[in-house]
Amino acid sequence: MYCILVCDDDKDIVNAIEIYLAAEGYRVIKAHDGAEALAAVEKNEVHLIIMDIMMPKMDGLRATMKIRERMNIPILMLSAKSEDYDKVAGLGVGADDYVTKPFNPLELTARVKSLLRRYTMLGGMEKKAGAFRTGGLTVDDESKSVELDGEPVAVTPIEFGILRLLAANAGKVFSTEQIYEAVWEEPSYNPENTVAVHIRRIREKIEINPSEPRYLKVVWGIGYKIEKI
Repeated sequence: MYCILVCDDDKDIVNAIEIYLAAEGYRVIKAHDGAEALAAVEKNEVHLIIMDIMMPKMDGLRATMKIRERMNIPILMLSAKSEDYDKVAGLGVGADDYVTKPFNPLELTARVKSLLRRYTMLGGMEKKAGAFRTGGLTVDDESKSVELDGEPVAVTPIEFGILRLLAANAGKVFSTEQIYEAVWEEPSYNPENTVAVHIRRIREKIEINPSEPRYLKVVWGIGYKIEKI
């Protein structure tokens, strides 16, 4: 049974989410600020976190940053606002996806299922044994790992999915819509910011100079590709 940590300072929202998730067969742990969330992941085996952004004591952004220092479990951010800044801020500190409050329970559970699927399968696409290599970058589809010049690179499930897609098709350009639909496995609606933030995070991990990338290139007006080296 998957264990999901739900963190929001609004107890009614936490209790409502618990009802939705319990109906899907998930075990739920509850927290009401970032500090409680950090304590909960230390004491429990958590498979996914639903984290509100605006909370007292420690907000969701700071808590996510601390969790990301040593864990790559999926994090779904909740935001009371719909502005792009909140979405980009959440993704920028390491969240995998976001839902804007008020949310549709069906959308929330669908995104939870999608992230858990990515967490367990680390890719979600058709399996192809072997590793994809270009220059010093290796994306291993069997061990679900990434290495740069022989050194391991810690990536989240979403980041691995993007790298796996691009590395398996080195030299081919994928639009943001194609990347989103392949990795998130759902229709894309204005996915530019979401994909761009994940691309930036990947570059920070695999590029010596992210502003002049060697591997993960943008093809302006079209999309992204992994360069054949």
